[in-house]
Amino acid sequence: MTTSVYLASASPRRKELLSQLGIEFTQFSIDADESPLPNEQPRALVERLARLKAISGVKLGYKDRPVLGSDTVVVIDNESLGKPRDEADFTQTLKRLSGNTHQVLTAVAFATQEKVLSCVVSTDVTFKALTDEEIKAYWLSGEPQDKAGGYGIQGLGGRFVTHISGSYFCVVGLPLYETEQLLHAFLRR
Repeated sequence: MTTSVYLASASPRRKELLSQLGIEFTQFSIDADESPLPNEQPRALVERLARLKAISGVKLGYKDRPVLGSDTVVVIDNESLGKPRDEADFTQTLKRLSGNTHQVLTAVAFATQEKVLSCVVSTDVTFKALTDEEIKAYWLSGEPQDKAGGYGIQGLGGRFVTHISGSYFCVVGLPLYETEQLLHAFLRR
């Protein structure tokens, strides 16, 4: 595919993943309020944020090709878990994930001035039972601070995962298959 897009994300993980699709792109950062709306369900939240990022890119003047926006949330007991606010928040989050299965939702959206198209991908992730020492050591590694749900499957946090059902790349932050399919659909409309 020789299509060129804009990537409305500062994420090095999304940059790396989009590169794997062989799509030419220019990356820029979007500053969006990622706070959930009152009573907003996780699936609606993640899709709204992906669409917001893509549309915001268009409004900033990135108009000559599609803008790709994406967002990821970790969900347990139908509650969205964001990036940890501090060590106490992180510890509480990992204790909830410990020995349990949670969902990772990643939404992808493409936008131009004329249209927006989006999808949400869900993957189930199961963690082993974690010790307090493992949780503390992981926090001290510095890796969890900027990660939804407080972990990165592609890094040190991957050692906690005993099973995944769905797209590994969804958990990393950009589901490759679905992103490519969505772009094809977007360009056909």
